[in-house]
Amino acid sequence: LGLQHMLAMFVGIITPPLIIAGVAGLNAAETGFFVSMALMVSGVTTYIQVTKIGPVGSGLLAVHGTSFTFVPMAIAAASEGGLPLVLGMGLATSPVEMILSRFIRQTRKIFPPVVTGTVVMLIGLGLMEVGITDFGGGAGAENYGAPQNLILGLFVLTIIIIANRFGKGLIKVGAIAMGLIAGYLVSIPLGLVDMTEVANAGWLTIPRPFKYGLSFQWSHLLPWIMAYIITTVESIGDLTAVAEVSGEDVTDDQHIERLSGGIMADGVGSAIAAVFNSLPNSTFSQNIGVIQLTKVGSKVVGIAVAGILFFLGLVPKIGALVSVMPNPVLGGATIALFGMVATSGMKIVTKNGLTDRKIFILSIALSFGLGVTFRPDVVAQLPELLSTVLSSGITVGAIIAIGLNLLLPDKNEKKIC
Repeated sequence: LGLQHMLAMFVGIITPPLIIAGVAGLNAAETGFFVSMALMVSGVTTYIQVTKIGPVGSGLLAVHGTSFTFVPMAIAAASEGGLPLVLGMGLATSPVEMILSRFIRQTRKIFPPVVTGTVVMLIGLGLMEVGITDFGGGAGAENYGAPQNLILGLFVLTIIIIANRFGKGLIKVGAIAMGLIAGYLVSIPLGLVDMTEVANAGWLTIPRPFKYGLSFQWSHLLPWIMAYIITTVESIGDLTAVAEVSGEDVTDDQHIERLSGGIMADGVGSAIAAVFNSLPNSTFSQNIGVIQLTKVGSKVVGIAVAGILFFLGLVPKIGALVSVMPNPVLGGATIALFGMVATSGMKIVTKNGLTDRKIFILSIALSFGLGVTFRPDVVAQLPELLSTVLSSGITVGAIIAIGLNLLLPDKNEKKIC
C-alpha cells in the first residue's frame, strides 16, 4: 500500500527540483543530490504529518512532497540569486504557515475559493512556458525544437493520456509516472541518456544541512508569503478530503485541531526542507485518490510511505537516474502537470457554483496577472522595490483578487452555472 502511494507522488516530488536545478545551473551530480534531498525530506515530513508529534501533524494518511505552488517564486529567486536565495526565502517565510495554523477558521474566510483558485490558475498558466521549453529540448539547447524532441515529448504525453483515460486503478493514478518511464526507456537506445553520472554516483547520500547556504532579499518576500498562504488554504482542503475518505468526522472541533496540526506540519516541514537543501513541502492531493482506490486510510501506510521515500533519498544512484532524464521527456509530463494545476484552480473557483461576481474577480485578476507575466517591464518605471514585487504576475493577480473580493459585496447573488 505504501508503494502505491509512493508511485502516485514520485513525479510530483522530483519535478520541482529538476526545474529549479536547471534554472540554477546545477550540473548532473548536484541535480542528483538536490533530487535525493527532496525525496529524503518528503519522507521525514510525511512521517511528522502522519504520526503527529505533539502539536505538529494531523495524524491522518496525508503524505508530503515538494509543492508546485512555489515553483514560480523559486524560478525567480534561482534566476537572481541561485539556490541560496531559493532556500533562504523558503526558510524565512515558512513561519507564515505556522502562524496561520493557529487561525484556521479566519484563514478560510479571508481567502475564499475565488481568491485561492485564481492564484492557482495563475501558477499553472505561468508555468506553461517552463513546460513547453523542456518539451522543445530545454533552455539553450542547440537542437531546440528539433523533430526528435517534439516527437519524444508527444510520445510521453500520449502515454499519459492513454493511461489516464483508459487505465484503471494504479495505472490511472500513476499515469504521469508511466509516461516518464516510457519516455526514459525509449530515450536510452536513441542515445539521449548519458549514464556516466549514474555510474559515478555512490550508494549512500549523506545529508548536509545548509550545503548551498542561505540568502535573503526583501523584494522576493511578498510572493513567497503569498505562496505559503495559498498552500495553507489548499492543504486545509486536502486534509479535509483525506479525513472524509478515511471515515473521520469533519464537522467537529477535533477536525479543526486536526487541520491546525496538519498546517503546522506543512510549515515545520518546509523549514526542515530549507535546512536540508530542498524546496517547501505541502500535503499532496493526488494521494487522496489512492486512499479511495485502496479503501485504507491507516497512518501505518503513511509511515511505510515515509520509509520508502527516505530510503530512495539515501541512494544517490536514484537521484542520478532522475537527473539525466532528457528534457523532452520531462517536458511531455510537465505540460500535462501544469495544465492540471491550472484546471484545478478553475475547479476551486467554480466550487459552489459560478456567479457574475466570481467571473468579474477572476477576469480582472487573470488579465493583470498574466499581463504582468508576459510583460514584466510594464512596472519597470516604478520605485525599485515596488517594481520587483509587482513584476510577479502571481503577486499582482493575488493582490487584485483579494482586493476585489473584499470590496465587492457578495449578497444574494444567483449562480449562473
